[in-house]
Amino acid sequence: MPPPKNDLPTHSDHFSRIPKVRLQQIKFHMAPTNSTAFQAEVVPKAPEDPLFGLMAAYRKDTFERKVDLGIGAYRDDNAKPWVLPVVKKADDVIRSDPDLNHEYLPIAGLQQFTSASQRLILGTDSSAIKENRITSLQTISGTGAVHLGALFLRKFYKGNSDPNVYFSNPTWANHNQIFTNVHLPIKTYPYFSAETKGLDFEGMISSLESAPEGSIILLHACAHNPTGVDPTQEQWKKIAEVLKARQHFPFFDCAYQGFASGSLNQDAWAVRYFVEQGFELLIAQSYAKNFGLYGERAGCFHFVTSPGSDATDTVTRVASQLAILQRSEISNPPIYGAKIASTVLNDDALFAEWEDNLRTMSGRIIDMRKSLRTKLEELGTPGTWNHITDQIGMFSFTGLTEKQVLKIREDAHVYMTKNGRISMAGINTKNVDYVANAIDKVVRETQ
Repeated sequence: MPPPKNDLPTHSDHFSRIPKVRLQQIKFHMAPTNSTAFQAEVVPKAPEDPLFGLMAAYRKDTFERKVDLGIGAYRDDNAKPWVLPVVKKADDVIRSDPDLNHEYLPIAGLQQFTSASQRLILGTDSSAIKENRITSLQTISGTGAVHLGALFLRKFYKGNSDPNVYFSNPTWANHNQIFTNVHLPIKTYPYFSAETKGLDFEGMISSLESAPEGSIILLHACAHNPTGVDPTQEQWKKIAEVLKARQHFPFFDCAYQGFASGSLNQDAWAVRYFVEQGFELLIAQSYAKNFGLYGERAGCFHFVTSPGSDATDTVTRVASQLAILQRSEISNPPIYGAKIASTVLNDDALFAEWEDNLRTMSGRIIDMRKSLRTKLEELGTPGTWNHITDQIGMFSFTGLTEKQVLKIREDAHVYMTKNGRISMAGINTKNVDYVANAIDKVVRETQ
């Protein structure tokens, strides 16, 4: 008698009944996982941004009397962010506009904003504006303006066979990253004197004179970051003389107009002088500090060409290429911050109030410089401290060493960048004694 038939499916019968697509899926999931195309030797872990790392460490600190002197933003006497009163008024104007919408801006941005920005940086009587020798684009604050300028120079500037961009030593750290990312070679010129804690003018001039003809020279228009050291007007004239003789190309970064001295015209003096001297140049303009629009990223980029019969044609061609670069990067700039600034810049009454707000901010910082210097001198802190008041703008290069900076952070919970740069906006009437005593203690203990 034959054995009973087994009705259970065999292993092969089971798989023969599974659709082919499903078998492929099973095979795929059973296969070893492919390794990433971005191995550590190809994409190493980048170091943390020093400034943002400092901010994170400050936020984690639970010490009651901690002091943040690293922040690159204005703070009032209560260590709080300050929304400019004129910005609040401009915001009310915008929100009450019946035609308010959120449509795209043109590639070049809000025209009322860019034209007002031209007048602000160059002056209402500028020959460059009158002769249509300037073209401008709204950007993602000053950083975006520097980046757009770097891209443009990398693609089109042929000042010499292998142009380098020269920065001051030291400079804003992001300058290095921006120009490195567009593959423009970087060099530096001497700027800060550790001995005098002022400008190394002779070293700067010597370096600019020896740089290859047609080099790109990046200049801080005012309130040099991070040192707070600016050339005098006579020194600016000598710098312009050397740049013209060597046929160098100036690129001004202007992040603090009106915020340094409290005078919009005084802070723009160097840029206007270079334009008057007939230079072809670039300008990066930020509204983060002087309007308190840090998170709104309102900025402007300007190309100014030299006087000449071909000036109009040059501006037209350059504008067309800048628009292509802008289109490929951000397509259209954001609207809100530009509307705020434009509303103020184009209204006489609001503009006058803005100037008063600027004097409030710059004046408080100047007062804190005087107070900190006075406290240190009263304590008899070793060294000289006149540089605290000689320097200008938001930042001061204290002269403290990295060892001292780390010790003052550990002992007193006073936070500043490792190079000894402090934000004067972080000092107020409530903490200036504490900061001065902390500096005095660390200087004495580490002599």
